[in-house]
Amino acid sequence: MSWSLRIARIAGTEIRIHITFILFLAWIGFAYYQAHGAAAAVHGVLFLTLLFACVLLHELGHALAARVFGIPTPDITLLPIGGVARLQRMPDKPFQEIVVALAGPAVNVVIAFVLVVGAGATVAARYLGDLAGRPEELINRLATVNVMLVLFNLIPAFPMDGGRVLRAVLAMRTTYGRATRIAAGVGQGFAFLFGFAGLFGNPMLIFIALFLYLGASQEAAVAGLKDIADWMSVSDAMVTEVMPLEVHATIGDAVEALLRTSQHEFPVVDAAGRVYGVLTRDDMIRGLKEGGPGLAVTAVMRRDIPVVSEYASFEEAFELMQSCRCPALPVVDRWGRLVGLFTPENVGELMMVRSALPPGAELPWRQVVR
Repeated sequence: MSWSLRIARIAGTEIRIHITFILFLAWIGFAYYQAHGAAAAVHGVLFLTLLFACVLLHELGHALAARVFGIPTPDITLLPIGGVARLQRMPDKPFQEIVVALAGPAVNVVIAFVLVVGAGATVAARYLGDLAGRPEELINRLATVNVMLVLFNLIPAFPMDGGRVLRAVLAMRTTYGRATRIAAGVGQGFAFLFGFAGLFGNPMLIFIALFLYLGASQEAAVAGLKDIADWMSVSDAMVTEVMPLEVHATIGDAVEALLRTSQHEFPVVDAAGRVYGVLTRDDMIRGLKEGGPGLAVTAVMRRDIPVVSEYASFEEAFELMQSCRCPALPVVDRWGRLVGLFTPENVGELMMVRSALPPGAELPWRQVVR
């Protein structure tokens, strides 16, 4: 996630803090300093830091459960509204998704239990009113907040943990895409309820409503993509009208191709059509600044972009493009020769066309997307 800082690495998972979270801590400290003095500011920031430590443990619970099913978690990012664990892929089976979704709240249950039984903490709603309350009530507030985190996360509003459980339960009786659309609709309904309630005195509810609505909409879009992926291959979705650059081409040649086509990424190939790299528009501009039009494209092209077979599944190619954060993937035939490009723009167009179709309708996808 952009605008985030890496602070640690735990069991192969990067722990990152978004810059807005740091600004949020600073704002809380300043607000409590202005209202109650230095001691209150320190106590408020301390409580928020401990709270987000619990949020981090919550996300690590998701990551640990996902790892049991062979799903890595590349990173966890802490935001002012909570944490986001980015799984490399979602669990394939509903039962697995239920386990992964419930693992996070289970961590908060354990934390609250330890604080109540081991440290004698008391859980009560009155402890949620003031972040910088009496220092001796810190453990009570922390225990109460963990209980609230459990209850809040189990609301069946996508994309929260309760919404994921709802989707998994629905997926046991219907398709994954339909289950996601239903769960996303429920999540958007909760978003409207939170937003309406926020109009009457709690702006934070409006912020939460926006998060729920956008998250539910994004998950619904991903579900549509998964529906497509279930029956398509790379050859069905790739762009075939591609202008490659020869391996001895110059930046001047690339600029000419950029101006004559709608491409932003240009595969660099040898005489046999085998891919050597990919030259992006940004690489091209950098090459012009550093070496001028006569510079060879091989000096600035990207060599780290993998190729994908035209016979590979759509889902495999999409996951590869996401994991390497590539602007496009060159598509090759069985002899390693360039036959097309797999691009985010074409995937988006494919989803747009698919969403416009009536249920059950079929189209000759090769003609539509090429």
